[in-house]
Amino acid sequence: MNTIAYLALGLIAGILSGFFGIGGGTIIIPILVYIFGLTQHQAQGTTLAVMVPPIGLLAAYAYYRTGNVNITIAIWVAVGFLIGGYFGGLWVQPIPDLLLKRLFGIYLAIIGLRMVLAR
Repeated sequence: MNTIAYLALGLIAGILSGFFGIGGGTIIIPILVYIFGLTQHQAQGTTLAVMVPPIGLLAAYAYYRTGNVNITIAIWVAVGFLIGGYFGGLWVQPIPDLLLKRLFGIYLAIIGLRMVLAR
């Protein structure tokens, strides 16, 4: 049963990621925490592991085929993401789960408000 639910979550996140460039942080993490009962740390770590193959290969390829990928920028951002992801993963471990959940929610609220209020 959970396998099908996880597959459905991945499918929905993949579709929305392909549409909006989102998925891990805004879809998968909250569902893993509130529906599947993972801790914030577990949800974030699981999401990072999920994002590597499918988003990096197939969704980006669909954009690349239509000329909507700047390879130079993508390479440099990927290098920064690789390094930053490693250190972010190290630094977040001692943060209490409740505090991390609150920081994550504040981040999403700020981004959401900015997008809703944009001209």
